[in-house]
Amino acid sequence: QVQLVESGGGLVQAGDSLRLSCAASGPTFSSYAMGWFCQAPGQEREFVAAISRSGSTTSYADSVKGRFTISRDNGKNTVYLQMNSLKFEDTAAYYCAARTAAGSYYYRAFGTENEYTYWGQGTQVTVSS
Repeated sequence: QVQLVESGGGLVQAGDSLRLSCAASGPTFSSYAMGWFCQAPGQEREFVAAISRSGSTTSYADSVKGRFTISRDNGKNTVYLQMNSLKFEDTAAYYCAARTAAGSYYYRAFGTENEYTYWGQGTQVTVSS
């Protein structure tokens, strides 16, 4: 079982940047495909970005394409979400998620909430307009 801890959230102005980090426990981080999701007050949790176990495949929600970048460092057991040109509507709690990805799933990035097994507690991002 993997434990995930997010960090890097905060209060910023529109147009600013933030980098979220998600640190995973355990020696098998490279076995997991990773994702980021967000949830605004009164809204359902929604997909933001995902990266395959291999690191070679990424996927993004249309709303963040060209602004956000997901990456992973297996040596540090960490996945990142670089968030540029932040908008007021990016305000939400951001959650890191993980799932195992064996065999043919090595190169797959997973984009739906129910495909993930493990979740962090979230980090709040607030963008003032």
